[in-house]
Amino acid sequence: MSKKISIKPLADRVVVQVAPAETKTASGIIIPDTAKEKPQQGLVVAVGGGKKDEPMTVKVGDRVLYGKYSGTEITHEGKDYLIMRESDIFAVV
Repeated sequence: MSKKISIKPLADRVVVQVAPAETKTASGIIIPDTAKEKPQQGLVVAVGGGKKDEPMTVKVGDRVLYGKYSGTEITHEGKDYLIMRESDIFAVV
């Protein structure tokens, strides 16, 4: 697990540390950078306080699946993160 992040998301937003993209197929073929798929899972590293009538259901440390084009990409202290609404998360793995 990564160290505590200094970003505090607001309302129903979460900060997700993006999982690294696959570099090799199951059969051992190396995937070039131009053909890599954008990862669709990551680790929740910060959670907002939720909305007035909707408490947050995900928590820090959850591994989640999200949509291919969900969230806003940011780089903080040299690491890639996504900030997204909790509703953009499909499942906790």
